[in-house]
Amino acid sequence: MEPQGLNLMDQALGFHSNMTQQPWPLCGRFVLVEDCVDTSGAFVLHHILKRSFTSRPSSAVIFLAFAHPINHYDRVLRKLGCNLSSQRDNGRFFFLDMLMLQCPVEGKPKHDGLATVFEKIERVISELHPENKKFVTVVIDDISCLEVAANGSSNDVLDFLHYCYTLTSENGYALVALNHQDIYSDGERPAFMLEIEYLADILIKVDPLATGLAKDVHGQVMVLNKETQKQQGISSIKIQNFHFKIKENNIEYFYAGTRT
Repeated sequence: MEPQGLNLMDQALGFHSNMTQQPWPLCGRFVLVEDCVDTSGAFVLHHILKRSFTSRPSSAVIFLAFAHPINHYDRVLRKLGCNLSSQRDNGRFFFLDMLMLQCPVEGKPKHDGLATVFEKIERVISELHPENKKFVTVVIDDISCLEVAANGSSNDVLDFLHYCYTLTSENGYALVALNHQDIYSDGERPAFMLEIEYLADILIKVDPLATGLAKDVHGQVMVLNKETQKQQGISSIKIQNFHFKIKENNIEYFYAGTRT
């Protein structure tokens, strides 16, 4: 099935109208979405989640949910025309509910915490149908809740994300994660967040409008895409900026000044 009506977000992520014949553009890439309390970037996760199913006849998504239960995502994706229950029944969607995760405390083995979560990811991948292993996307919602689950241990979080990152570099899978960039506004941003931004192949920042609230514009998006042509050893950075409006059944993306 080919995606219809590619929008500015699709273009910024490198999607094409003939994605069923082209390699999945996020293969081997780490997409980091940063939002703030006033303007949520969860819609970007939903967008990528839907595209992973509608643009590839054989693919799989492993979703680590630290923020919401499955019925939340199912309700949102249904409005976007994607049935997560059906995808789960087809062996393409695997939901790992991390809300009740008990990570190790001081004096207890680390193996019982985030390392065990990564083992679950590896187990799911090992049991996938061979065709679905070609296009695997691991989604984390969200890193700030992941840090809470790890009892505030930034080192454990960074180690876990490095483990997940190896899936992109070694197996060509996609890693997508959401983080709230303004929760550290009272102090310096932790070093591990700077390192995560450095690792990201695509950095998406979702912010409120600089001019304040507007009826027809809900926020602005900056997509920094570090494109690399490994064969030639050439890398470049593309930056795109546009606005968005969240509607009942879809998201509208448009350049500043084009709304009438």
